Amino acid sequence: MNIEISDRLAQSMASISDTLIITMVVTYAVALLLFALEAAFGRRTEIEESRRWRRRAYRTEEGPPSEVITTERTARRTTAPRNTLGRIALFVTGAGFLFSLVQVITRGLAAGRWPWGNMFEFIVTLCLVAVGSLLYASWRYRARFLGVFVLVPVLILLGIGVRWLYVDPGPLIPALQSYWVPIHVLAVNIAGGASMVSGAAGITYLVSHRAEAKRALGEKVAGIAGRLPSPELLDRISHRFILFAFPLWTFGIIAGSIWADEAWGRFWGWDPKEVWSFISWVIYAAYLHARATGGWRGPSTSSP
Repeated sequence: MNIEISDRLAQSMASISDTLIITMVVTYAVALLLFALEAAFGRRTEIEESRRWRRRAYRTEEGPPSEVITTERTARRTTAPRNTLGRIALFVTGAGFLFSLVQVITRGLAAGRWPWGNMFEFIVTLCLVAVGSLLYASWRYRARFLGVFVLVPVLILLGIGVRWLYVDPGPLIPALQSYWVPIHVLAVNIAGGASMVSGAAGITYLVSHRAEAKRALGEKVAGIAGRLPSPELLDRISHRFILFAFPLWTFGIIAGSIWADEAWGRFWGWDPKEVWSFISWVIYAAYLHARATGGWRGPSTSSP
């Protein structure tokens, strides 16, 4: 899709887009610092606190289910710690997400097309989806502890994109002028961003699982590991994000094959991107199959 705008407006959009790139990198860096400070010096996370109260509430079973649920919610409301650093970090992350969203839009207007035509634009959109997935996980599961594990790769990818992959906005080469390009790239971007949160939850799971094993042996667990939520919750977050991402990744590979056939007369060429996308698909397909058929859970499922 081509967007017809004046040259003056295109230049203005390009300038705004470039400014927002630096703005969102700085914003994510500040958010990462705040998340790291909360992880290092904050109190027990809200998820851990609510998990303890949930177990306590359901263990009583003295009233009807509605009263038990009310007890849980009341306990969670009145006892969850108020950690200012974490809430500020989420606010700053949300601001960075908005900067990223506007950057993608202005980049598309400056180029006069969908803003997914090169690796720089791909990385920026991937990071946008990853941060959006982090914000959703923080709201749905109170999982702001994932902020450090998500924002570190986001900043690394953005640094690589700005330093080595940046190109001025412009028209696409003929091979990329297909309506399958935005469909393929957007699907892969959404799946990739969700997978980053799943991977962060998997890494955090391994740390939390080891901490739980130490507690079972009566050893003291200090530092960040002692503030993480239960391994069960982390495993559930990782699994649900992969359940969401896998169909999109599958569709993205299929859409990319159709586009490749239109552009180059072949569905599959075994270039590095195709090979690694297929390897990723096989790994996550095997993971989901093992979970569904054999109840495969635990540290081994978080290792990929």
